[in-house]
Formats: sequence, structure tokens, C-alpha cells
Amino acid sequence: MTATLPTSSVTPAESDLPLIISVDDHILEPRTLWQEQLPPSLRERGPRVVREKVSLEFKGGHYGFTRGDEAGKLCDLWLFDDLVMPTGLLHAAVGYADEDQINVPAIYEDFRPGTYDRSARLIDMDQNHVQAAINYPNTFPRFAGQGFAERADKDLALACLQIYNDWMIEDWCGGEGAGRLIPLTLVPLWDPALAAAEVRRCAAKGSYAIGFSENPSKLGCASMHSGEWDVLWDACMESDTTVSMHIGSSSSMPSTSADAPLGVSMALSSQNAQGSLTDWVFSGTLSRFPQLKIAFAESQIGWMPYLIERMDIVASEGAAAGVHLDELPSEIVKGRVWGCVFDDQHGLKSRDAVGLEHILFETDYPHTDGTWPESRSVAHRLCAGAGMDASECYEFLRGNAIRAYGLERFGISA
Repeated sequence: MTATLPTSSVTPAESDLPLIISVDDHILEPRTLWQEQLPPSLRERGPRVVREKVSLEFKGGHYGFTRGDEAGKLCDLWLFDDLVMPTGLLHAAVGYADEDQINVPAIYEDFRPGTYDRSARLIDMDQNHVQAAINYPNTFPRFAGQGFAERADKDLALACLQIYNDWMIEDWCGGEGAGRLIPLTLVPLWDPALAAAEVRRCAAKGSYAIGFSENPSKLGCASMHSGEWDVLWDACMESDTTVSMHIGSSSSMPSTSADAPLGVSMALSSQNAQGSLTDWVFSGTLSRFPQLKIAFAESQIGWMPYLIERMDIVASEGAAAGVHLDELPSEIVKGRVWGCVFDDQHGLKSRDAVGLEHILFETDYPHTDGTWPESRSVAHRLCAGAGMDASECYEFLRGNAIRAYGLERFGISA
């Protein structure tokens, strides 16, 4: 499936917009995957699902839950060694009315089949005018594989992570999903050398994007300033693998107080991406690896012009700021850093300052911020509101994604 680059000088009609490439969707992991794939001796400690009555809460930027609450709701609980993680409706609220998208326990049968079934997902993508999509984890693995990294038995954790990666490449993104579902795999965050090996292993199987943490130091891992991740970035450059960081992949979200509602974190969500980009630049990582590409999922992009301007000012202070760069940050990030938009009118109006080539589109299926089945309508509203012409719409909705993720390797070249 290909698309022709339009040349109109005004925003096209909604029906004339090109097919979308979404760079941030999500998948509910198969409940029985690890019980089927792990050796029998490891299955009792490996990931599995049990059903219990549970109640959920959210306070101060953190989710909480109570097991065995008879006043609660039936819930699919993920168990993985010492981990207990409930499935909530907010994991995949697509298809529910806005007023019903609330933080309550859920079982898989509560969700739309497209959240976990490949054939149903492709139908939902067709309905939403989406040609191709990248999917992040959605339940216990979490956005960067923290669910594996936090387990004490690292041999078991690595085996489970590799089972996930093989399923992502061969099953979810294979068969009828080939060329439409684009694999994004995980790395063992606890060991940069193992992470590099997994990048090479997955690239050999056809995956050229990894989920990584926006701030690994918050996970107890090496910081971006330590230099310990350089072995991983070598592997990513060697295989032309894009590093993708979802908001919340540091296992934390910005908030203001212990009693702040969820809305505070939602409104401040881009702060994590701002800190992450500053680390990537000021650690010298982007300078040491000049072909490395990074993307921030669900980050929006309206914050980028100010942050990059501010980094230029700070970098010009040199030693006084503890920063040593041969180029200004505004030069370092060109053509190598992407932010993803699902609803950022200000960001698109500021596209000349951001750089149109740095902006990607996402539908965020199946989350509450997701725009299914109206993603094309939302895209048209954003493009028209920013006065974008047909060529700009094309780059925003698909052209930039092709370059950011090297999608020619999946048969998508226009």
C-alpha cells in the first residue's frame, strides 16, 4: 500500500488526507503467552493472569489497588514472580463513552477485541484510515520493559522479555500484520551490554525500534550522563534502530502533591520528555552518536522551541554550566529528534520554530487520549487550524514517520 504525495497549496479536505502512520498505539499482551512459551519449571513464577475482585485508586501521580475487595470489581491480575498488577479499564478504554472511561478494574472481555486480537486490530485501523502503526506494551511489561527490569531473577526476566520480543516480531507484526503492524521491541534495562545484544538479535529478526526509558536513572539504572549506555547506542546505530521513549517510561509522572488528581499529571505530561531531551543533549550522547535517532511518544511538541532555545543559551555558558558541546543543541537535534502529536494545536502552529520534520502523528489506540475512530477528523482539524498545506499534511501524517523509523524496510516508501 503506497500513498501519493499531494501538492495542493491549501489544507486538503478531510477525505483527501493521506493514510495515517501512527507512531504510538498499544497492545494488550496475550494472557497465556508466557505460560505457553516458558519451560514448565518456570511457569509458576512467570507472567500469568488470575481473576479476583479488586478496587483501584489514583492519588499523587500513582495508581493503587486493593486485592480481595468484595465491594470491588472482577479484574484480570497479572502475577510475575513478586509482581502483582491489576488490569484497569483505562488500559484500553477505546469504544467506551467519555463518561464511562474511568479508573475501574477490568477483565479482557471488557475490552474491544482490537486491543488484543491482530485481525480485529487491522479492521479497526482500516476504519480509522491508519495504514501502519507502532505498538508499545500496555500491561505489566510497561512502556520500556520496566516490568522485566524490576524482577530479582534476571535470567527469568531476560527469558520473558525475549518471549515478548519474539511474539511482537513474529506473531503480532507477522502474517496479515506484516507491513502494517511495525515491531517495537524491548531491551534488558539492567545491563547495557545485554541490551545491545538484544537490539542486534531483534534487528536480525526484523525489528528496528526499541522502547527505552525517558529517564533510566529513575529506574535505578545507569544515567544518561554515565556513558554506560554507549554500547547500546553503538548497536542502535549499527542496525539503524530508532530509540522510542513513551511518557511514563521512567515509572513516574509529574505531579504537584500527594492528593493531586490524575488531571494534574495529564496536563504536565510533557515535562518528562523535556527532561529526557535535555539529558540526551547535555550528556553528549547525541553528539557522540551522530546518526542515532530518538522519538518521544505522547509528548506533544509545543514545548520544543523554548527548550531548545534555552539549551542553546545554557550551552553557550560552557564550563560554567558544566556542559561541553561542539555544536549548539539546536544544531544537534536537527533531523534526529521527533515529538509525537495527538492533539497539540499550538505545536503545529509553531511548526516553523519546531521544524516540521520533527513532528509525528499518533492515534494512541486504545487509550483515553486516543482518537479512534475519528483520527482522520482530528488530524484535519489540527492541520486546518494550523493552516497546513497538502505537502505539510503529508509529512506530518506519514512522511516524517517513514524517515524516523526507516519504514522502507517494511515496504512503506511513500
